[in-house]
Amino acid sequence: MTCPICKKPAHPDYRPFCSRRCADVDLGRWLSGSYAVPSDDPEDAERAAEELTRQPTKPH
Repeated sequence: MTCPICKKPAHPDYRPFCSRRCADVDLGRWLSGSYAVPSDDPEDAERAAEELTRQPTKPH
C-alpha cells in the first residue's frame, strides 16, 4: 500500500500513511473541507445555512 498523500510506501505505525506528517496533512484537508462532496440537494443547502446561523461568532 502506498501513502495517499505522497505515494511512498505506507508505514505500519501510520497506515495508510507513510509518516505522521502525511497523516497530519490529510487531517488538515478534512478539517478545512477540502474533501467535502458538493451537493445540489436543496435540503442540504438549507441545513448548511441553519448551521452557519447557529455558530457563535468569535470576538475579535
